[in-house]
Amino acid sequence: MRNIWTIAKREYNAYYNSPLAYVVMVILFGVIGIIFALNLVSVTSNAFFSQPLDPTLVAGPLLFMMLFCTPALTMRLISEEARTGTLELLLTAPLRDWELVIGKWLGAFLFMLTTIALTLVYPVMINGMTDPGIDIQQTLSSYLGMILVIAAFLGIGVGISAIFTNQFAAFFTTLGVLVVMWFLIGSPASLLPVGSELFTYLDMNGHFYSGFNRGDVNLTDIIYYVSITALGLFTGNIAVDYRRWK
Repeated sequence: MRNIWTIAKREYNAYYNSPLAYVVMVILFGVIGIIFALNLVSVTSNAFFSQPLDPTLVAGPLLFMMLFCTPALTMRLISEEARTGTLELLLTAPLRDWELVIGKWLGAFLFMLTTIALTLVYPVMINGMTDPGIDIQQTLSSYLGMILVIAAFLGIGVGISAIFTNQFAAFFTTLGVLVVMWFLIGSPASLLPVGSELFTYLDMNGHFYSGFNRGDVNLTDIIYYVSITALGLFTGNIAVDYRRWK
C-alpha cells in the first residue's frame, strides 16, 4: 500500500507541474461554465418557454469532454516510462507490477476527483437560485456516477498506456476504445434478435444516464463500472508483467 501511495502522490504532483493539468481544467470549467451561463440566461429571460435549471447539467458535458481528456491524461503514464527506460528501473525496485499500475491510476484518479469537486460550485449556485432548491439525491447520484465513469475511463487508459511505448498510439487507441464503449457498443442492441441484452449491458453510456443521472443508484451499475476499471488495470498489470520478463 505504501508503494501505491508513493507512486500516486508522484503522479498527482506531476500533473500540476505540467501545463496539461491546467489545460484540461480550463477546458472543462470553460465549457461547463458557458453551458451553465446559457442555461441560466434561458431560464431567467423567458420563463414561459424555458426549462428549469438542471442540477445535473454538469455531468453530460464533463463526461463528453473526458472522452478526449482521458487519453491525454493517461497516455504517458506507463508508455513514457517504457520509452525512456525508466520502467525497467522501476521494475528492479521492490515494487510489484500491480502496485505500479494501481499507483499510476490512483494519481490520475485523484487529480480528476479534485477537478470534479471544484465543479460542485455549479449545483450549489443552482440551489441558491431556485426554490425549493435542487434535488439533492439526484445531484449526489449524478456525481457518484461521474466518479465511477471517470474511474473506468482512467482504468482503460492506464491499461492501454501499459501496452504501448508510443504516447500517440496510446492516446488514439484509448480514444477509440472509449468512443466505441460510450457511443457505439449499445447500438446493435435494438437491431439484433439475439444477444441484445449483452450489448445493452456493455453500454457505458446507458448505465449512467438510465440510472445515476436520474437519481437511481443500482448495485448492477456500480459493479459494471468497477469491473471495467478492474479489467483495465488487470490489462495494465499483464502488460507490465510481460515487459518485466521480456
